[in-house]
Amino acid sequence: MRGDKRYMEQTDYKLTQVSVVLLGVHNVARSMAFYRDKLGLKVQREIPGFAFLNAGAVTLCLSEPAAKIRGQIAGAGEISFPVEDVITAYQALRGKGVRFTHEPRNVTPTTKVANFDDPDGNHFSISGP
Repeated sequence: MRGDKRYMEQTDYKLTQVSVVLLGVHNVARSMAFYRDKLGLKVQREIPGFAFLNAGAVTLCLSEPAAKIRGQIAGAGEISFPVEDVITAYQALRGKGVRFTHEPRNVTPTTKVANFDDPDGNHFSISGP
């Protein structure tokens, strides 16, 4: 009811943070090799069809059911990892076999960005000085 105090409180409600980012993947084992072994993300837990990885302030969840149910829309979004030095991170990740779609480049006078994709075509970037 519009005059109800609970209604007013609900309309002022705001979401303030993201805790989990879910990515649809076709094969969790293949994706784990990429995220764990190449990117260095730590595994929090695994259950059939899912893997949960520590990505700092958020948990990255790899989900086979999401790819099956929702379909894969590669390129619909991008996740960015902040790094202390883009060139150093770029070289280290390339050394682990990460294939970059765009080499490091300046996007502002003080910020560089480099882009890569995971095995399912999800887009990522590293950014920083």
